[in-house]
Amino acid sequence: METRPFQFTGRIRSFGHAIAGIIRMVRCQHNAWIHLVATAMVIAAGFFFHLSPPEWCWIVLAVSIVWTAEALNTAFEFLADAASPSFHPVVRDAKDVAAGAVLITALASSVIGAIIFWPHVKDLLGP
Repeated sequence: METRPFQFTGRIRSFGHAIAGIIRMVRCQHNAWIHLVATAMVIAAGFFFHLSPPEWCWIVLAVSIVWTAEALNTAFEFLADAASPSFHPVVRDAKDVAAGAVLITALASSVIGAIIFWPHVKDLLGP
């Protein structure tokens, strides 16, 4: 396999393709809409509670793992649908496992969010 030389313009085009992929994911995946709303709410809450830099690091990590899992799940679904347009039980099982990975990251991120935000909420509610 022949490798092409590094081209800066090629890297810029790669960013365009990546952004197009994110837009496609958000447009066609209903769960991505939920992630988008949740992300906006978490960011707004972070500003409201004036999170510390370490707290922001955990929030960014939690949000990014969910989005990464959702993106990989979406890519896997597209490939599975292309490889097997008609129903196949193994494809169904593979899609279920990939969706389960998103659920695992979402639950773990919710725990991180609870750990970060609970002390702030408790302070807001008072004694």
